[in-house]
Amino acid sequence: MLLGSSKSVTIFVILAVLRLNFAFKLNDKLTYVWPLPSEISSGDHILSIDPGLSLVVGGEGGNSSIIEDAFERYKRILFKDGESFSIFQAFRFKRSAYDINELKIVVHSPNEELQLGVDESYTLLVDGGDGESIIAEATIETFSQLCTFDYGNKSVQIYKAPWYIRDRPRFSYRGLLLDTSRHYLPVDVIKQIIESMSYAKLNVLHWHIIDEESFPLEIPSYPKLWEGSYTKWERYTVEGAYEIVNFAKMRGINVLAEIDVPGHAESWGAGYPDLWPSVSCKEPLDVTKNFTFDVISGILSDMRKIFPFELFHLGGDEVNTDCWLFTSHIKQWIRDRNFTTKDAYEYFVLKAQEIAISKGWTPVNWEETFNAFASKLHPKTVVHNWLGGGVCAKAVAKGFRCIFSNQEFWYLDHLDVPWDEVYEAEPLEGINITSQQDLVLGGEVCMWGETADASDIQQTIWPRAAAAAERLWSRREDISSGNISLTALPRFHYFRCLLNRRGVQAAPVTNFFAREPPLGPGSCYVQ
Repeated sequence: MLLGSSKSVTIFVILAVLRLNFAFKLNDKLTYVWPLPSEISSGDHILSIDPGLSLVVGGEGGNSSIIEDAFERYKRILFKDGESFSIFQAFRFKRSAYDINELKIVVHSPNEELQLGVDESYTLLVDGGDGESIIAEATIETFSQLCTFDYGNKSVQIYKAPWYIRDRPRFSYRGLLLDTSRHYLPVDVIKQIIESMSYAKLNVLHWHIIDEESFPLEIPSYPKLWEGSYTKWERYTVEGAYEIVNFAKMRGINVLAEIDVPGHAESWGAGYPDLWPSVSCKEPLDVTKNFTFDVISGILSDMRKIFPFELFHLGGDEVNTDCWLFTSHIKQWIRDRNFTTKDAYEYFVLKAQEIAISKGWTPVNWEETFNAFASKLHPKTVVHNWLGGGVCAKAVAKGFRCIFSNQEFWYLDHLDVPWDEVYEAEPLEGINITSQQDLVLGGEVCMWGETADASDIQQTIWPRAAAAAERLWSRREDISSGNISLTALPRFHYFRCLLNRRGVQAAPVTNFFAREPPLGPGSCYVQ
């Protein structure tokens, strides 16, 4: 009896999904661009795009190889379905011209260096013409999400033209943390993640390269450090790391590197056991030895040659100092200086900050350092919130800059956090003074790697990371009013399906657990 009842429920659910699929239709009142632009208007024309679309670049940055590379990438995306049909179309439809055959891009700055706060604003114009002409021009930074492949006439089209979009990001820092210590991710997998980040306008990859479990990165100054990798096949060479940084740069994404000290560093001692307090007590790193800080300096010197981003993450979280008290020479060192273990923790963090600043970096630290000794932190310190709410409000009130990553909403390894809670989490919650709001750089979603590797990383990141991406890009007043099930959810479904079409393994939107597979047959647009 119970088995029959279970089958009936399953069949009912599947039929309900099918009925929804048959009824699915785009809502003409919504703009299916993610994240939502600041200013937008559209019309009612349909324009076709030439598969031989050419690029015309002007302005001071007109010779940028980054622009040319991006154009070719997006062209391959746009015409993935239609380009192979173009010759057939010419015979079948005898079409001699398309409405859009040139993409004009004006780049105002010749500087290709990416740093925090770089101008990311753009104006996009798709001219609808007079309804009679068959050739128009599009001036755009990127318009790929306006383009749709029409299976009826096998061409790429833009609906609702003319389009006018004027847009800029709300926050300068829109990040994704990627943890490659708990599970190694091959370079090509990291590149795929970076590529997918660009689709949602995320612009910082926070690369949590090293942790207590493994040390996979090559450090030429201290070549034994990567003996802390899981195996000799799960490592990143200097060349591989640089390849990742350069790949990201070509997509407008900075790479923020992290070494987490003094805790989360047991793996360092696999190659250099002197970094451990003792063989039976392996972290935090030994605070008493000059060698410890020589190694940190060597790591940062080598990494500075790879990572040009102005921020560097020094960790500082979850430091259990009991080990220091259980180690006789460290206990004596603390006593000689009339320190507490908290003082020793502070000493370590501040010394690491000094080293990073001497290399030209601005230090980022997890919030525990701020909670423990805010008044002693270097004024340049960026406080990275993660434990809960209200930390950014406290940090900016003391003049520090802050990055929001409240684990209750923006930790992607928390699989039971639904898309709407990710979407509604607000980095400026409780911060009402404009000058203090300006100190919140933005935020990042965190993909901790304990239960994610190359087999499931993309469907754990997406689509929930995109919910945070719109919060960080779009104007608060535009996405915080009304019923988001009506204003955002249909667009979110649509963007998830766009990711799927581009080869990103984004999971269904509304399943109870993230990265869960579909519950039954149905359209991508309602799952």
